[in-house]
This record gives sequence, structure tokens and C-alpha cells, in this order.
Amino acid sequence: MISMALIKGMDVVLINLVETGIDEFRNPIYEPEETTVSNVLVYPATADDVVSTLDLYGKKAVYKLGIPKGDTHVWQDQDVRFFGETFHVFTTPQIGIEANVPTEWHHIYMCERYE
Repeated sequence: MISMALIKGMDVVLINLVETGIDEFRNPIYEPEETTVSNVLVYPATADDVVSTLDLYGKKAVYKLGIPKGDTHVWQDQDVRFFGETFHVFTTPQIGIEANVPTEWHHIYMCERYE
């Protein structure tokens, strides 16, 4: 049995766009709000993940993110920063039954490189 202490997450900066007002054309104005989330599992997407996301979304998955149990942030369609680069989360989460998932991470998202 593998000890979960051997697997460690890292700090990831989640960049949410927060509505701060309305412009003269009545369109919402958004400002980025950065939040550091600890213990996020970051690992490379597999070759199968890349092909699947290209077929389904037309986007190339680069990394997968394992979100810690109990996290309530919105991740889908948000930007994240880690390893000194910015990525965009573009998939819906893969969610397991929290009580049945033996690790500390519950939701899994895929992200693409964002420039």
C-alpha cells in the first residue's frame, strides 16, 4: 500500500474574474482576483488525455489538477498559475464520491497552456 504522505500537492494561484461594475454599454466589467490554493495536485496529461480533449473540446490538455477535498472555489473556465506560467481550466470536473476516494483530492480538471 502506498502512503498518501508520499504524494504532495503544491500551491496554485487561482485567478477568478470578479464583476466590479458596468460600462457605458451596460456590459459587465471584470477584474482578476488571485487566490492561492494549497495542496493542489498537478501532474502532466497523458497522451490519451491530449487526444480525448482535442476531440471533445478542440483544446490540448497539458496538465491535470487534483483539487483538495473540501475546496469550494470555482475552477471551470478559470485561469491558474503554477510553475511560473498561466494555464486555463477548460473541462468539467471528474468527480468521485468523496467518501470512496482514498486520496486527499476529489475533483480532477484539465488545463491548457494560456498565453
